Amino acid sequence: MIDFQNGSVFKLGPANPADVQAEIAPILVEGERIYLAFRGVRDSVLFTSKRLIAINVQGITGKKRDYTSLPYSRIQAFSIETAGSFDLDAEVDLWFSGLGKVRLEFKGQVDVRSIGRLLGDHVL
Repeated sequence: MIDFQNGSVFKLGPANPADVQAEIAPILVEGERIYLAFRGVRDSVLFTSKRLIAINVQGITGKKRDYTSLPYSRIQAFSIETAGSFDLDAEVDLWFSGLGKVRLEFKGQVDVRSIGRLLGDHVL
């Protein structure tokens, strides 16, 4: 499982959901769709219609991958922090029952308000 406490793992930028569709299709449940996709240097995070999926690319070749599924139904609380003038990174904190706090850090022009709206639609 990904170490969610290590912030350097998750400096994420926007990605095209279609680029990961073929890779992730075998683990999606019937009717599940990818809404948003973000990619770091090697790792990715997807927001689907049912859960958040973190993809941790492992090893030198990157062929080994860990898929961590975090269902929206297990989120107890969440927080979003927008980017500022000097601090250009935005953050989303999620508190999961049985797991604790998960922090996702976004670089550049990521609209974290839309992520907050997506989370609100599925959690509240």
